[in-house]
Formats: sequence, structure tokens, C-alpha cells
Amino acid sequence: MGATIIGEGIQMAKNGKVLKQHELIDVAEPNLLREIFPYDAVPRIIFDGVIETPDPAPDFFITDTTFRDGQQARPPYTVEQIVAMFDMLHRLGGPNGIIRQTEFFVYSKTDRDAVNRCLARGYEFPEVTGWIRAVKSDFKIVQEMGLRETGILTSCSDYHIFLKLGKTRRQAMEDYLAIVNAALDAGLRIRCHLEDATRADFYGFVAPFVSKLMELSSQGKIPVKIRVCDTLGFGVPFPGVALPRSVPKLIRALRKECGVPPEQLEWHGP
Repeated sequence: MGATIIGEGIQMAKNGKVLKQHELIDVAEPNLLREIFPYDAVPRIIFDGVIETPDPAPDFFITDTTFRDGQQARPPYTVEQIVAMFDMLHRLGGPNGIIRQTEFFVYSKTDRDAVNRCLARGYEFPEVTGWIRAVKSDFKIVQEMGLRETGILTSCSDYHIFLKLGKTRRQAMEDYLAIVNAALDAGLRIRCHLEDATRADFYGFVAPFVSKLMELSSQGKIPVKIRVCDTLGFGVPFPGVALPRSVPKLIRALRKECGVPPEQLEWHGP
């Protein structure tokens, strides 16, 4: 398997701490981590013996996905059902916004009607946000609807990059960053969804990509959120588990090595 590695440098986090600047490792063939995910056996848990010290975020909040993930789990909701549930989430989250945001598809007329009806409620919490693919046409829809934040699907495992998108790591990263740059230039807040993070090459793709996002976030003065998505439920919390299946190590590396502030980091489990 051929690989191209570009040299590493350093970057400064917001707190002034010097961080390692990870660079993309571009590969000719996908690294499917067969030692962890063999075709002929159940997925394996690899232990590296390194125990993570608990370091919880100072604040916790919920981003609801009922109107996005929920739409894929059952027959689609009607606009009236969405508005009724949105009212319930508003009451459930309370005045301090424990349920901080909720995300919506924006593709169909029903989706857009529901977004407009919920925006008309005028609630501070939960904030109505979008969810799009990393394509320019989707970005334009979010702009037209006047949303202030949207999630962007940024698949990060070679399973998705090579086998679903049909791209190389470099092509995927450049395409993602182009959309993020366009959104930041338009003043839109971005939430990058690291799809299939627990099967991804962390130091070959995830760390370089997130490091670049934090750089763009700092330059643009607009926070870029990172959502770690355990798409297939392979993440485990056990002490001493190696990347990419270790949830504690994923969070630690994103915070300590890539410079993601805790308020810009989200976890999306199965």
C-alpha cells in the first residue's frame, strides 16, 4: 500500500498551548483496518494498555436529532407532528437550553415547511439548525432558509471515502474544506459530522482534517464544531482500548492534540 506523508509542523491552540500539526497521509488503497474488522470474524477490540484519565467537559448539553435521524427510522413525520414535538423539546429543555439545538433535513418541501414553522415559534432553545451533504447545492438551500448553523456530512473512514464516495483522502478533505470555507465566508456556523469515526485512520485522516478545521475556525473567528459519529456502534468505553474504537482516546486526542475546545465537541452514538 503506497502512502504519501507531508511533513508535520506545529500550531497554537486558543489557550496558547503548542499542538502538533498533523498532516494528511494520502494512500493509494483504502486502509480497512482488517486486523480490527476482519471479514470472517466479529470485530476485535485491540488493547494498547494506555489508560485515559477522566477529563469531563465543564458543561453538557443535548443536540436533538429527532427530525433528522428520526426521519430515517420510521415513516416521515408530518409538519404538524414536527411542530408539536418541537414544542415538547422546547418545554423539556427548559429556559437554560439543556436541549440546545435540533437539526433538520432541508431537502423536501415538507422539510422546509417544518423548518419555517419551527423558526416562526421564536424560541431561543432549541435552535433550529440544518444538516447537509458536503456539496454546494445543499449549502445554497441552507443559505436561502436563513439558518445560522448547519451540520455537514464529512465521512472520515476509508470505507466511506473510498468505497462510498469513490474518492481519495486528499480529494475528500479538499472537498470538505471547500464547503466549510464557503460557509464560514457567508458567516454560517458549521458542525462537521465525522461519520464512521470509530473505523477511521485517526492520524492518517481525522487528526489532519480536524486540525485544519480548527485553523480555519481561528482565522474566521467563527467556531467550527466537531461531532464524532460512531456510525456502526463500534466505539467502546473500556480502559486501555486502542484507537479508533476507544471513545476516551478519540475525545482526548481531538481535545489535546487537535485543539478542539470542549464546547465545540459533540458525541453522536448509536
